[in-house]
Amino acid sequence: MNRSNAGANLPTLRSHNAALVLDLLRVAGERGISRLELAERTGLTPQAVSKITARLRAEGLATEAGHRASTGGKPRTVLRLVPDAGHAVGLHLDRDELTVVLVDLAGTVVASRRTPLDFGAPAGEVVAVAAGEVGAVLGGPAGADAEAESPQPHPFPEPGAGPSAPAASTPGDGGAGGTAPVGGARTVLGIGVAVPGPLDHRGGVLHRVTGFPQWDGYPLQDALAARTGLPVVVDKDTNAAALGLALRADGPGDFAYLHLGTGLGAGLFLGGALHRGARTGAGEFGHQTVALDGPPCGCGGRGCIEALCLAAVAEGDVAEAARVLGTGAANLVGLLDIDRVVLGGRTVGADPDAYVRGVRAVIEERARRDGTGAAVPLVTTAGAGRPVAEGAAQLVLAPLFGRVGSGGGA
Repeated sequence: MNRSNAGANLPTLRSHNAALVLDLLRVAGERGISRLELAERTGLTPQAVSKITARLRAEGLATEAGHRASTGGKPRTVLRLVPDAGHAVGLHLDRDELTVVLVDLAGTVVASRRTPLDFGAPAGEVVAVAAGEVGAVLGGPAGADAEAESPQPHPFPEPGAGPSAPAASTPGDGGAGGTAPVGGARTVLGIGVAVPGPLDHRGGVLHRVTGFPQWDGYPLQDALAARTGLPVVVDKDTNAAALGLALRADGPGDFAYLHLGTGLGAGLFLGGALHRGARTGAGEFGHQTVALDGPPCGCGGRGCIEALCLAAVAEGDVAEAARVLGTGAANLVGLLDIDRVVLGGRTVGADPDAYVRGVRAVIEERARRDGTGAAVPLVTTAGAGRPVAEGAAQLVLAPLFGRVGSGGGA
């Protein structure tokens, strides 16, 4: 069974129309939305909407949220999503740090943990640490937000362990595509994992990550699923962040998410969908050559923008790092004609204003030289929070709302 379709066997996904309705309930938030509005926005008949919402209510995913004045006749009943009807885990495996979040259906973080990680350790050890942190965040109280000092022992049984092994969750009857009630209070739909690329997102198999060749060919998706008993979906860290940002955006628009931390990569949201490329290879932004005789890069090339940018960061030259990042961003803008450039990552987070100013200056200068009169895209940051880990959770939740978020090879 393909574990990447986390939660795909849920009753609410019996039809695309149900997913559309559920997504509108998600977007409406606490204010809610009436059946008439749902019919108008989906193009479905009022009868069809009534059947779908009745089923959502019966399954505990929707509830009444009061009444709204009508232009005529009786007041309209307003419905809203029940956020705690389901949860997803988002896991970000960075080169030196692990972040895990538990989010509800509305995307709100209800628990989180962060701990140091050696991504260069044997893969099995990294998976054991990841499983332990997942178990810890699932076992914590609602609203918990802890910064772990060191990895915790994983509470999940080893593959093939007997019934006496402790478990933080119990898989549902749906097997790999099912759900798991946790502590009798939460239903967990699955785990979304964000890792450095390149990788195969369909099978959850990593390829040769720059600087970490031991991961080449490792079946991370299956290994973590075996440890936890939960459905697992894997994608590049930048893709996960881009998906999460797209779901939070006020409106449509093409954008690039540029992540500068221990490495440099990009997530692309184009034409209303996440663009992964045919082999999940899109967005290898850090390894574009910008100086033919430049310094060597860990990928084996020379003059890569990642090598130049990280060298400037290491020297404490934020202005130069922003200028180099802006050069790559300007290349993307000219190539893709995008509306926004979103900056993120720990390095950007340490001085966000300087990076926004520096990147914007290079893009504006390039636009003046081109003389096309095209609008300069907005340059912003991803803001507070944990965009990669939260986006990883959306890898699980997005299909529930009909937001598969894939393009160029789903």
